[in-house]
Amino acid sequence: MGKAKNLATGHVGLNVTEVERSAAFYREVFDFEVLAEGKDADRRWIFLGRGSRLMVTLWQQSEGTYPTALPGLHHLSFQVDSVEEVRATEEVLRGLGAEFAHEGVVPHSESGTSGGIFFTDPDGIRLEVYAPTGADPADAPTASAPTCGFF
Repeated sequence: MGKAKNLATGHVGLNVTEVERSAAFYREVFDFEVLAEGKDADRRWIFLGRGSRLMVTLWQQSEGTYPTALPGLHHLSFQVDSVEEVRATEEVLRGLGAEFAHEGVVPHSESGTSGGIFFTDPDGIRLEVYAPTGADPADAPTASAPTCGFF
């Protein structure tokens, strides 16, 4: 068995506490469509994406908030084309009352002018929306800000 030549991330599955609440959040923030869903009382799930491309699956099978102190997902990042799109997403998030790790667009110190916003979903899962260019490195929250704005 050889190594895969064309490897790309398929989709990300997330455990959530209330699948409808999380689906509404991800649909509003990322403009996802519901591609499929399971409504059995003991097996609630929703598949989200754009067009026919599955991007995020939500599974209602957890309680509490995301435990960042345990091994697992550090954060989930989405790339957009421009800092203007990052800022537009930030406005949507502010309207939803989302919690941010930093104020405004945070530049990635390792990569010139890339930067994004860092926030959490309703279950405390850490998310990022970033653009490859357009951020001002002088706006970094710390002099050694890593590529990820979550420390």
